[in-house]
Amino acid sequence: MTELFVPHRFCGPPSSGNGGWTAGALAALLALASDHAEPWPAVTVSLLRPPPLDVAMPVVPSDDSLQAMDGEEAVATAHVNAEEVAVVEPVPAEEARAAEASYAGHLFHPFPTCFACGTGREPGDGLRIFPGRVTDQDGAARTAATWTPDPSVAEGYRDTEGTQRATVPVTWAALDCVGGWAGDLDERLMVLARMTAQIDALPAVGEEHVVVGLARGSEGRKTRTASAIYDPDGRVVARAEHLWVAVNPADFA
Repeated sequence: MTELFVPHRFCGPPSSGNGGWTAGALAALLALASDHAEPWPAVTVSLLRPPPLDVAMPVVPSDDSLQAMDGEEAVATAHVNAEEVAVVEPVPAEEARAAEASYAGHLFHPFPTCFACGTGREPGDGLRIFPGRVTDQDGAARTAATWTPDPSVAEGYRDTEGTQRATVPVTWAALDCVGGWAGDLDERLMVLARMTAQIDALPAVGEEHVVVGLARGSEGRKTRTASAIYDPDGRVVARAEHLWVAVNPADFA
């Protein structure tokens, strides 16, 4: 039986999986099950509850989707999405690098353990993507940071030319939190509820990329954002759209 397993390294809050990494891991399983290994299709993953760490979750196929289970409870579902994923406009690497100093998470971070954006993670362990505010896109707030994938996120993967590249789950993780910080994560606690991502090429290890997030509006407890990863040549290698839901901080104490 196929299983989804989230090692503790890939946590968001201390006791649950990073939403982007978990969603990407399930998306990768769906791509393999659907004979869509490369190029990767756009996949939508809904996170129904905090993903448990170090637990083998059976993955159940249903029509054109997958569902990861923890006992009798569904943790996440994934399905291929035929719709076009929004592209966030690029930010120069110099501007993104300078913006990292103004990262709101340096002052207060709700989840410093987060694999993607946690300030409590060491280099080579977490991604340490620290997005700060940059110029707006059509009046909408944007954040950006640089990211150079470490060899540890390749997990032995090399492309046909022998280049080490980040895995699919790590690429989804890199697309995750930059969106939340472009939204209102610095004003209220939110968790990822749904993410759609399209990967054109996996980020190359050792090359500086630019990760950009875009606010797309809030309504009630819901916030929508988008994100993109650009390679050193200014090409989009991956993009995503997110739905975040505000939660009670006591539930994640």
